[in-house]
Amino acid sequence: MRHSETRNGTRAVATTAGPTAAPSPRLLKHSVREKTKLLNRVKRIRGQVSAVEELIDADGDCEMALHTLAACRGAINALMAEILEDHIRYHVMAPGADPNSNESLAAEQLVDIVKSYLK
Repeated sequence: MRHSETRNGTRAVATTAGPTAAPSPRLLKHSVREKTKLLNRVKRIRGQVSAVEELIDADGDCEMALHTLAACRGAINALMAEILEDHIRYHVMAPGADPNSNESLAAEQLVDIVKSYLK
């Protein structure tokens, strides 16, 4: 067992089964293209949050801060929808499931509902 300190100062306990331990089956690792796309979204969000911080620090325009915060919220919702969609497609649905099965159709409906909710 290994102990490590988290960012908030609490101690976390991690167990390892040795060097041959299998990776978690729910990793955010689907494709290089998807990874690049997700990281670009995160970078845009980081830039928007930095802009809000600068506006607050400089006693900037309130309206501009609100518009930027609204853009941040939209960008975070889009990022969440993207990751949630991938999670449903790669981790909730059975691999190789028949696309016309009830499970696959329900998963597609769930993806559509999540996307419309997070818009």
